Parts: sequence; structure tokens; C-alpha cells
Amino acid sequence: MQTKYSHVFNVYFVEICYLIKNQFNIIMKKFLFSLIIVIVLFSVTANAQKKYSVYGVGFYNQENLFDCTHDEGKNDYDFTPNGSYKWNQMKYESKLRNMSKVLAEMGTDVLPNTGCAFIGLAEVENAHVLEDLIAQPPLAGRGYKYVHIEGPDKRGIDCALLYNPRLFSVRNSKLVPYVYERNEDEKYATRGFLTVSGTMADEHVTVVVCHWPSRGAGSYYRELGGKQVKALKDSLLREDLNVKVLVMGDMNDDPTDKSMFECLSAKPNLDEVGVDDMYNPWYNILVKENTGTLKYQGRWNLFDQIVLTPNFLNMNNQKDFSNLKFWKNQIFRRDYLFQETGPRKGNTKRTTDGGVWLDGYSDHLPVIVYLIKEQK
Repeated sequence: MQTKYSHVFNVYFVEICYLIKNQFNIIMKKFLFSLIIVIVLFSVTANAQKKYSVYGVGFYNQENLFDCTHDEGKNDYDFTPNGSYKWNQMKYESKLRNMSKVLAEMGTDVLPNTGCAFIGLAEVENAHVLEDLIAQPPLAGRGYKYVHIEGPDKRGIDCALLYNPRLFSVRNSKLVPYVYERNEDEKYATRGFLTVSGTMADEHVTVVVCHWPSRGAGSYYRELGGKQVKALKDSLLREDLNVKVLVMGDMNDDPTDKSMFECLSAKPNLDEVGVDDMYNPWYNILVKENTGTLKYQGRWNLFDQIVLTPNFLNMNNQKDFSNLKFWKNQIFRRDYLFQETGPRKGNTKRTTDGGVWLDGYSDHLPVIVYLIKEQK
């Protein structure tokens, strides 16, 4: 039998249970909020403690880095004191100073006082000019060395690789010849593909430095170059599945041209890059930003490119930097690299233009790719 006290007790009991429930919910909410804060702080602290190493790799066409003496068997007479350029010791030494200045500054926007780990070069005459180049004060202070193999080009221009031995150690190198398909073309000997294998950030990295046939030769010859370099890249990966390959150079074609997009299979977007393809970060710079590395008749071209195998990439929005990965790329620009006055204002400041010595640099701008790896 219930009494009036029983009813009062029930009411109080319900209210007490309600209060206990509310207090429990408040306590749990505070606990969960505190737990979330702890997790977030732990995550932020963990990320803040991560450190990364960055490596710059570049390419720069030197535009006729010749000394002023004739090399036997080469058609280099234009670059002698009595040649068409009146190329003498004063002009040669000025060219060395100018090119070393640019090479030393490449990569310093991201890596002050360090610069690039290695830089591919085109249009260097011989080992002598490379010795003189790395002896210039801006480069000598970094301790750069070089790889060069004399090639068959009739004018005597070759590819080379400058490298900082503290950042990139060379294992081996070879010059893979450019092979013509038609016998009648054999007389037009041209640059091969300088292939240098080494170690960077404790990983196997190989770079192929190219200078494909000029525009005057027709697109067929550059397409042939693209097919041959792709075959070379594929062979390197068959020898070592873990090797990371960079193909760089003056391709004399844009990223949109068949030689690059189809023959070398260098794709502009990460989701297009298959296991047998390469990634070309320069495609969208030309197409979307309408800028490049050299200007012809008022129009930008982007002939100077560095493309990468897929193992340099973070696919599917991954953020894995436990091994060397592509970070970003840059066309290297400085005001002094451009003509500031005259009808060619805004063009690159060349060594000579229209037969006039400008005491300039090159008709091409340098390009740089930055690689990144988490420190352990």
C-alpha cells in the first residue's frame, strides 16, 4: 500500500536520477573534449617534430660555352679569335663568370648557401671549359665536380653534369648514343644521352641528361629521341626496380609535343601517370601559365624540362615522405637574365644577339625540381 510519503520518495528519486544522469553526461562530455584536445596536441607535436631534407636538381643550357681554341675534328671555328663571333679570352672569361653566377644561385631560393645537388648542362664544348667553370669562385666554394664524356656532335657541343659530392655521389656514367633509323642520316652525328647513376639521400638515383635534335631537323628526329630515352629509362628500371630516374634536358620540344607526351610518355597530371609513364610538371606551367624557358617571335616555349619516374610521386593524395619524393618545380628567373631595353626587351639576355656581343647569359632559362625526404 502506497502512502503519501511513498509518492514523495518516488518524485525525489526520479529527480535525483535525472540530476545524476545530467552530471554524468556533463562529465563525459568534458572528458571526451579533453581527450580530443590531448590527441590533437599530440598529433601537432608529433608533426612539428618531423624534419625534412630538401634537394634541388636543375638543368641549364649554357648556350655555346666554348673556349677560344680550335678542337681537332670539330667545327668550332666560329668560336675562335678570327671566327664570326671574334671569340677571344676576354669574352670567354666573361662567359665563365656569368654562367657560374647563375649556376651557383640556382636552388638558393629554397636552399640558401647550398644550391643544387646536381645540374645538367647542355652546349658545353669539352672538359677544359668545365674545369674552368667549376674553378670560378661562386662554384669553387661549393666543391662542385663534373661528369663529361666527349660526344660525336659536329660542332663539338656536349652534355655534362655538375654535382656536389656532399649531396650526390656518382656510381657510374655512360654516354648512350642517339641512333638513327635511316642510313642516310648517319652523317648528322648528334648528342647522345649522358646517363649518370649515383646515390642521393641514401637512395639509388639516375639522371639522363639530353639535348635532342634542333627544330631545324624536324619533329621526327626528336620523336626518335623520345622513344630511345624511354627505352633507356625502362632498361634502368629493369636492372633495378627501386632506381629513381630523372630525365632532363633541352628537348627542343614543348611538353605538349609528341616527342614528350607520347614517345617519352611524360604525363602532366598525377592521375594520368601509369607505371610505365613519367611525370612532367612543366606541362601545365606552359599551358595554364603561358610561360616558359625561351622566347621565339614573342611566344614562350618550354624546351627545358625535368621529368620523373612514378616512384618519385605521392599518388592518391598520400603524404609519404619516408623516401625521396617530388615536392615542387621552378623556372629560375632573375632580372639580370632578361634584356631590359630595346626591341627585344623581356627576352632572355643572350651572350650574343644578331652578331652583337651582349655579355649575357643564355637564350634559355634554368629549371629546377625540388625533392624532399623525411629525416630519420
